[in-house]
Amino acid sequence: MPDQPTAPWHALAVDEIVARLATDPERGLTAAEAAARLAGHGENRLREQPPEPRFRKLVRQFREVVVWILLVAAVIAAATGDYADAAVIVAIVLVNALIGFFQEERAQTALSALQRMAAPVATVVRDGVPVVLPAREIVPGDLLSLAAGDAVAADARIVGAFALRVQEAALTGESAPVDKEAGVMPAATPLAERTATVHAGTVVAAGRATALVVATGMETELGRIAGLLGHTRAEQTPLQRRLAELGRWLIVICLAVVGVILALELARGGRVADVLLRAVSLAVAAVPEGLPAVVTVVLAIGLERLVARGTLVRRLPSVETLGSVTVICTDKTGTLTRDEMTVRAIETATARYAVTGSGYAPHGEFRERGADGAEGAAVPPATRPDLERLLLVGARCGNATVQPAGDGWRAIGDPTEAALVVAALTGGVSADPSWPVVYELPFDSQRQRMSVIVRTPAGRHVLETKGAPEAVLARCAAEARDGVVVPLSAARRGEILAAAARLAEGALRVLALAYRELPGAIGFDGGAEAIERDLVHLGVVGMIDPPRDEARAAVATCRSAGIRPVMITGDHPATALAIGRELGLADAANRAVTGGEIAGLTDAALAAAVGEIAVYARVTAEDKLRIVRAWQRRGEVVAMTGDGVNDAPAIREADIGIAMGKSGTFVTREAADMVLTDDDFASIVGAVEEGRGIYDNIQKFIHYLLACNAGEVMVMLVAALAGWPAPLAAIQILWLNLVTDCLPALALGLEPPEPDIMRRPPRPPQEAVITRSRGIMILGHGALVAAVMLVAFWLSWRGSDDPAAVERARTTTFCVAAFAQLFFAVACRSDRSTAPGIGFFRNPALVGAIVISGLLQAAVVTLPLARPWFDVAGDLGHAWGPVLGLALVPVTVIEVGKWLAPPSAP
Repeated sequence: MPDQPTAPWHALAVDEIVARLATDPERGLTAAEAAARLAGHGENRLREQPPEPRFRKLVRQFREVVVWILLVAAVIAAATGDYADAAVIVAIVLVNALIGFFQEERAQTALSALQRMAAPVATVVRDGVPVVLPAREIVPGDLLSLAAGDAVAADARIVGAFALRVQEAALTGESAPVDKEAGVMPAATPLAERTATVHAGTVVAAGRATALVVATGMETELGRIAGLLGHTRAEQTPLQRRLAELGRWLIVICLAVVGVILALELARGGRVADVLLRAVSLAVAAVPEGLPAVVTVVLAIGLERLVARGTLVRRLPSVETLGSVTVICTDKTGTLTRDEMTVRAIETATARYAVTGSGYAPHGEFRERGADGAEGAAVPPATRPDLERLLLVGARCGNATVQPAGDGWRAIGDPTEAALVVAALTGGVSADPSWPVVYELPFDSQRQRMSVIVRTPAGRHVLETKGAPEAVLARCAAEARDGVVVPLSAARRGEILAAAARLAEGALRVLALAYRELPGAIGFDGGAEAIERDLVHLGVVGMIDPPRDEARAAVATCRSAGIRPVMITGDHPATALAIGRELGLADAANRAVTGGEIAGLTDAALAAAVGEIAVYARVTAEDKLRIVRAWQRRGEVVAMTGDGVNDAPAIREADIGIAMGKSGTFVTREAADMVLTDDDFASIVGAVEEGRGIYDNIQKFIHYLLACNAGEVMVMLVAALAGWPAPLAAIQILWLNLVTDCLPALALGLEPPEPDIMRRPPRPPQEAVITRSRGIMILGHGALVAAVMLVAFWLSWRGSDDPAAVERARTTTFCVAAFAQLFFAVACRSDRSTAPGIGFFRNPALVGAIVISGLLQAAVVTLPLARPWFDVAGDLGHAWGPVLGLALVPVTVIEVGKWLAPPSAP
């Protein structure tokens, strides 16, 4: 283990820190040493509150009001000598509690797994190679590699930094980012003034750095104040809150109806204890008290299915919003395209070159193109000074590398920069270690370029720049022509921009490269604008990033689902438009609108225009934010994707913010509601489909539960109004509530999305959980179930005064009710399609739930030991046929109705 210093880490020289940590400031730790330190030092995490013990979760199930009502019913039964009913009620209470406990466990397990997947990561250098690891695996002595948007995983001492600024508000309360650099500070330096250290819990706002980890977990500055950090309770989603409100209204309505039934039965001279017990049981059965819990389970299971489709949901409410999305604003690179850059064309002042090869393998040739575009013989870059210098600048002006990997090559870092490195290696050119990078001006969307400063062996400094052609060309005063620097005329500027546009129209991503020899000492007064000037233009590079195969189909799916896909990119307008047309986002009549044009529009004018714009190019972070707000002003529900720090405001503003999992920064992921684990546009569309399916399923089991409960209440109410004996005993009502409400309802929540779900328009975001039409349908379906129960009771009873006849009639009604509700679950699978149309076995969970529940129901009727406990008169014998026939009536009527009157196409 590393030695602990007597002086604070920030007061020690880097060499002393390296010695004490027994590490390498360039290659980092070895994997073996890091594993040993992790085992000895522990994981890099703050101390957390222990999870709630399981026995407390189980005990909490008994605190529900419905449980206490049931226990009151058990006391009433026992007080009147009906010990069998009392025992069964207690058993039902225990079973309900266990079901609630296991549902909660399942949901918590699923959510915990998702939280682990969403855990922060960090880039460290181990064995000399950058690797991305879970932040919890960082150990003292690790060499952190930090870039804009990264979360700092541990307290660390800066070894080297380029324009590093860190947002430390979470730790110090300082709202403005703090400039950081390597150095030594006095031991008494306050935390907020330690410019040579970075700390856990802070975020890199700009620049790059490497830093040696000196403290992890509870030993960090954040760990020392961890005891002051509060723990927030999990917030309910809007849907859960609406369901809780719905449940309260249903309780009032059900209690009122039960009160009427109670009064009617008492007025008819019913035995008080029996009437009370039946009323309490009916009240318990009628109230869907488990709705919020089932919703939580279904949401958790839905989140697991979303993960399988490449989407990690960070906030539960976003699952509900997914089904209402009407506009998806997406980046191009890596989302609609593969993000596998390959240089295809280079143009310098005197020549045009075609570049062969594919992927990241540095194999290929440079072939000079003639005036007619025909390719000539291969040309060694070393014989063409402008081409060689351009390749050298491209190789140095970035942070990517390529390495052999198995039977191929892999890129480490930005794909665009990797493509430039591959092009240089293909031409036999590589960055010379004797020309080290001593400073970096990172890329930002405002400047649309990035630069590095290298030191030559003679001690001079050279600025090397790459970026958007118009952004780089605007800072150029000259160009290289066969190795000679000549002034850049207005005519040549126009020719260079035309060349860039010509490449872009071929769907190539275009960059310009330039350099400047700096006079004397490096000065940064005035920032990047002051130093990125008087550049010498070297040429433009065109690289291909082919569209994803699945993106075109995903765009078509969006359109059929009533969703408008919009491309927003920083690329050249011609490149963006060419890709947009290839994917079906735009047609021949469309054009790409640039950030400059957006800047000239008022907010009202932009809101009026966005409906006609499918492709945006050369946009800034502010432009993206304005585009999102413009769509929202039109009443649209907007999803927005992004990966960079500057995308965070627009992502946060959107109704659904979507971050890239592979290329996205920590800041972007924290601002997002969802993270794409594969950075694929098709995954966004898949997430919308799953989101619609989840909401559909919630409505399905709500419909099922309320219709079944309404049927039971209607049966008891009609019987009371007609002066009949109660068609169901108290214990039978409770059993029905258990056997038909649990497994089938939960299984409906697992229903796969319906085949036509992406051919429907988006759901209005403010639509009620139970609309007027659905409420009428629920009552209608409940009336169907109630009707067959009443028919079954009457056919078995026929007004007889014989108590045995009443008992037999109740047994028949009991079975018809159970199987009618179980079969009814099949009809609840879709409002639009029949069961054969969507496939009987497409949801095996529902088939299993119906079979298991049906067997349980059959067992309590046929097993002699079970009958007394459930007031069953005896086995139905030959009556099973009519019972099952009646039970099939509701589902048959509903399914035939769907077949006779299919819904019109949306």
